[in-house]
Amino acid sequence: MVTHNMSFKNYHFHYCFTGNTTQTPILFLHGFMGNSHEFDDAILLLSKEFLCLTIDLPGHGKTKVLGSDEYYTMAKTACAVIEILDHLKITQCFLVGYSMGGRLALYLTLYFPQRFTRVVLESASPGLLTEAERLERVKRDSQIARKLSRSVGDDFADFLLNWYNQQIFSSIKEHPQFQKLIENRLQNNPVELAKSLQIMGIGCQPSLWEKLKENTSILLLLVGEYDDKFIDINTKMTNICNCQLKVVNHCGHNIHFENTLLFVENLRDFFGNQNKHRE
Repeated sequence: MVTHNMSFKNYHFHYCFTGNTTQTPILFLHGFMGNSHEFDDAILLLSKEFLCLTIDLPGHGKTKVLGSDEYYTMAKTACAVIEILDHLKITQCFLVGYSMGGRLALYLTLYFPQRFTRVVLESASPGLLTEAERLERVKRDSQIARKLSRSVGDDFADFLLNWYNQQIFSSIKEHPQFQKLIENRLQNNPVELAKSLQIMGIGCQPSLWEKLKENTSILLLLVGEYDDKFIDINTKMTNICNCQLKVVNHCGHNIHFENTLLFVENLRDFFGNQNKHRE
């Protein structure tokens, strides 16, 4: 793994490259409270076949927002990701996004379709359908953000444990590496995470349900078998656009962590055939 930093007008980005430079790049976008090491276990298994690029998104890891708070938004973040790819001279790549990173990946896919040949959305959604739902979610996330921004030291660790008490993460706490996950999350700055939640949270992002009808990219939707909420959301997505839905056994919301081998197997199946044409 080679780590890099890149600065331009409104950001200082931290990113990592791992893998085979002769093969197709995969851009991985982590979820809320993750960082560029979110997919390390999966990348370890993929790095001989692909060139893997990971980024600390705004509010996470070592990336810093240098401009105003608007640069935490999904639209500004998406433009920044494209700027990073331009700087790296990556005109096209595969794309993988988990949860918050999946919402960003879908935004990138719909607004910059020429850049991403195949896209995997893990436990992702196009956002909330109605203004009422969005306003309610903004209110809830603002309350959580206030608690998060005041969390330091042990308080932050307690916040994380409480976060993973949510029903959506019910299976993850039984994982033998759960403490490793918590330690990774503790590398973040709670104040910066709070800004991300308030400004790039699902209540603030534009709904992509209508835009989804315009999709021309090849999509694979991954959801865990215990994640009923996202099975329902992603099933509805298949009724709107041409995409493949795969329910992954023995895991909930965080598939790449809970069942890394099956996650990698799905990526290899989805990306592999096209990648062989480059050999």
